[in-house]
Amino acid sequence: MAAAAPANKLLPLLLTFGIAGVFVVSIVDSSFVPLPVPGITDIMTIVLAARHANLILLVAAGTAGSYLGGLFSYKVGHAGGMAFLEKHVSPRLLKPTTTWMSRHAILAVALPAILPPPMPLSPFVLAAGALQMPRKKFLVAFTLSRFARHAAAAAIGVYFGPHVIRMWNALMRRWSTPILIVLWSAILLSAGLAFFKLWKTSRSMRKSVASQPAPATSN
Repeated sequence: MAAAAPANKLLPLLLTFGIAGVFVVSIVDSSFVPLPVPGITDIMTIVLAARHANLILLVAAGTAGSYLGGLFSYKVGHAGGMAFLEKHVSPRLLKPTTTWMSRHAILAVALPAILPPPMPLSPFVLAAGALQMPRKKFLVAFTLSRFARHAAAAAIGVYFGPHVIRMWNALMRRWSTPILIVLWSAILLSAGLAFFKLWKTSRSMRKSVASQPAPATSN
């Protein structure tokens, strides 16, 4: 039993941020600023569900964070238009993304939102705004899809909970310090950089709008 003690002590360190951490990370994960650890929101949700977190709050936090991240990215795409889309989406993905969004808008939002990596998400979220998809339709399709994904991750954590915890404890016994350092460094650094980039983009957009001349008024 002594060998398992370090793992049992280290596991809570990974979950320090708990449900609040899922909320914060899911905002970035659903934005146009990708996290360097793909699927980290899913991993956190699965482990927390396996540790018997409140499932309603867990799924709600992930869904609410996804809503905010998706809404902001939609607004950025809407304000920046095709020029912003061409700057932030690789040429290899640009044409298929815009084609899908023009022909199958709801599917083009729902599928990337519900499918795990390596399915790209940010090009479709930005394209929804740039190509003037109705905001209400986008938010409904996007939020419901992210809800389904978070619910599925929580279900995996509940159903395979003992296996998840055993696997995690085995990793912790052997690689506890490197895993925690790398994982939390990646999460904190990427989240900080992502929020800085979101803030910088929002600020530049506000300045651009403010610098535009006011419409002429007729007497």
